[in-house]
Amino acid sequence: MLSNSARLDRFLSVRLGIKRGDVRLLLAQKRIEVDGVFATDISQLVGKFSRICLDGEVLTSRQARYLMMNKPAGVVSATKDDKHKTVVDLLSSGEGAGLHIPGRLDFNTTGLLLLTDDGRWSRQLSLPERNIAKVYTALLAQPLDDSYIAAFAAGMYFSYEDVTTRPVILEIISDYVARLRLVEGRYHQIKRMFGRFQNEVLALHRDAIGSVVLDPGLAPGQYRNLTQDEILALAC
Repeated sequence: MLSNSARLDRFLSVRLGIKRGDVRLLLAQKRIEVDGVFATDISQLVGKFSRICLDGEVLTSRQARYLMMNKPAGVVSATKDDKHKTVVDLLSSGEGAGLHIPGRLDFNTTGLLLLTDDGRWSRQLSLPERNIAKVYTALLAQPLDDSYIAAFAAGMYFSYEDVTTRPVILEIISDYVARLRLVEGRYHQIKRMFGRFQNEVLALHRDAIGSVVLDPGLAPGQYRNLTQDEILALAC
């Protein structure tokens, strides 16, 4: 079984019990496929989710897991916590093994949460140049007005990090409800931005990450596998 990555010749040598020099012949004879493509380079790196075949016979084909959860309030976005229930605790027994959480949510924030064991996929989600937007709905203690729209769009300076936030698109849904679209997620960013107006966020819910929208059929604490289209939409 592969861990994270290994050279193709090393994997085949161990898996087939042959010398590494013999692997070159297998490649020349076009007998080895990696993820559906004939391999040509013995030094090619293969990962734990690579599908490697010899003469059409699968040698390894571990499938990565990608889950969507409707995170409830009062649950920690972590795989383990000594004091609180975690999102992994909400999964069926044994289903959380090896999973991690790209893009965590605060303790009382609800909504779309992703879990996976594919580190490369989750790293792609966090690349700043990808500009993957997250959409949230916020319930406020005080009524909203148009001044919020301009202030959020201009960005706000956070002295603690010595940074100015990137523009946030704020849409007023009703007097006390706003929808926000942002491409970064600094520590308690949304709550701190509303804090500049002395307006407390009473509830915060994540609706979407990129083009992947929380399944309305999922009750709080429920989850499902991502579809292939959803996986690819966040990978590209």
